Amino acid sequence: MRTFRRSRIRAAAAAAVTLALGCTALAALPTTAGAAAAGGLVVQYRTSASGATADQSEPWLKVRNTGSASVPLSDVKVRYYFKGDSASAAYRFACSWAVKGCANITGTFKTLPNPTATADRYLEIGFTAGAGALAPGADTGDMQLRFHRADWQPLGQSDDYSFGAERNTYGDWARITAQLGSVTAWGEAPGGNGPTDPTDPPTDPPADGPRLFDDFDYTGHTDPRIAANGWSVRSNSGGPGVPGAVWAPENVTFSSQAGNSVMNLETSTAGTGASTEHTEILTKSSKFRNGTYAARVKFSDAPRSGPDGDHLVQTFFTINDLKAPMADDYAEYDFEYLPNGGWGEPSNILYTTSWETYRPDPWEAVNQHSEARQSYAGWHDLVVTIDNSAITYYVDGQPFGTHGAAYLPERPMSINFNQWLIDLAGQSSTTPRSYDQQVDYVLHVKDQVLSPAQVSALVSGYRAAGTTFQDTVPAV
Repeated sequence: MRTFRRSRIRAAAAAAVTLALGCTALAALPTTAGAAAAGGLVVQYRTSASGATADQSEPWLKVRNTGSASVPLSDVKVRYYFKGDSASAAYRFACSWAVKGCANITGTFKTLPNPTATADRYLEIGFTAGAGALAPGADTGDMQLRFHRADWQPLGQSDDYSFGAERNTYGDWARITAQLGSVTAWGEAPGGNGPTDPTDPPTDPPADGPRLFDDFDYTGHTDPRIAANGWSVRSNSGGPGVPGAVWAPENVTFSSQAGNSVMNLETSTAGTGASTEHTEILTKSSKFRNGTYAARVKFSDAPRSGPDGDHLVQTFFTINDLKAPMADDYAEYDFEYLPNGGWGEPSNILYTTSWETYRPDPWEAVNQHSEARQSYAGWHDLVVTIDNSAITYYVDGQPFGTHGAAYLPERPMSINFNQWLIDLAGQSSTTPRSYDQQVDYVLHVKDQVLSPAQVSALVSGYRAAGTTFQDTVPAV
């Protein structure tokens, strides 16, 4: 697990982008969708950044309820489709101002399963419960949204499916879709990329093959079965995290919850390096490469005790060692939840990151990531699949991000969970506080790409059979 530093550097000049690209495909698409579908929603759009290139894209939106019943906004998802400037380009979402309150609006970047000439990604706008509901005939009012490249290089807009350079006042815009629950309520997605998937993923358990499954049914960190089953509870010093902190094996504990054994990682501090205790558990063997990785993890936004605000990282990841700065056989695939922000982020955010390589000093990183700026407190099913073409991340059964072949692993990796503090800048108090991250199970299926539904079926099968541990993945 590496510190994920991000720099923001504005370019001095914008690259030229031709207006012709993609215009033919968009010309045939109507600018209104006529009558809204069963959901009774309409999306209106305007932009205040109309250039072919811009420092940031500014899709300003309104969602209007044209139906006869009230619509909870937490059930609504709005998608703005665009073409990434490059395969490795990363983007950041922001809300400048909104009638409903920016704190009640979320933005997540995702990858289209069927890329087109004018879209290979989309920004999905969601709403928290605090956004309330839309009465019949009401709209959200202004949502002044924007996104930019993570490196602050100019981005190209003229080839983006949902972009309308001439849209300087609000109007109905069918190139942005709205989904109400599982129903497509407005708009038309780029070809082959409807907001709902017409086919159900397979749910049958996969064919037999090498697997690791652990239900974390242990008595404590000194239980000899932990080592016998291939795990190491970290006690050695070093990074990542607060200088001077220790990795405390005694803070890895186990308890029974709802009939399942659950592992708890506790991280604590009293505001100094010497008082900070991190936690980590990892496989002793680096023998995992392509296939499916899954875990059920409980993230927490608030400490178990003491004042809140620390820059905490809660994780599930795979990794191998960096043999030399910028070595091209390094690999790492992360779920990282920051409940209080950090790395330049002001509040909670979930990252999935695929690493090609990095250099620690001076810092240079080659990776691709996806992110969602919202709370993920509570239990979540995390799945990442790696085949010979891509790395795909899922959260609670839904695609979260797909990363390209440039980031595929060249060497096997270990499987890890840890919880640690980036720094002590988030909370200056010297009052002791502690944070919990819990893990229900972990699963790896070698060389098979499973759907989240198949993962669930496989775990259910293990539990029905009373199997708490299995490891048939061969050593390398």
